[in-house]
Amino acid sequence: MQAVVKAPHTEIIIRGDISGKLLSTLMEEYGSAVNIVENDDDLVNVFETEWYKSVKAKTLPGDFLRIYRENKGLTQAELGKKLGGIPRQHISNMERGQISISISIARKLSEILNVSVERFI
Repeated sequence: MQAVVKAPHTEIIIRGDISGKLLSTLMEEYGSAVNIVENDDDLVNVFETEWYKSVKAKTLPGDFLRIYRENKGLTQAELGKKLGGIPRQHISNMERGQISISISIARKLSEILNVSVERFI
């Protein structure tokens, strides 16, 4: 049995023989976000699917910037301040692919957003 709980920025996966007490606690805390899978043999690794590979191939550095910025809960203006006073419009232009992300900005983004610098190049 597998219990998967997804809440904003939280993912809990428990595999094996899960006690009823633990399941009821998870249900009480996370409600409908709990997904119980009796047989996980049918589950697939999304990173190995053709769908994921095609989406990843189409994802540009600006897309990654927007995704990681939003995951950190930062506005474009807040990220600009953390980058040393870059205007919000400049961040917007990078996210939309209007301007490219420089190597120095990519390094700063990597540190601020805690992801690989290659995501932004």
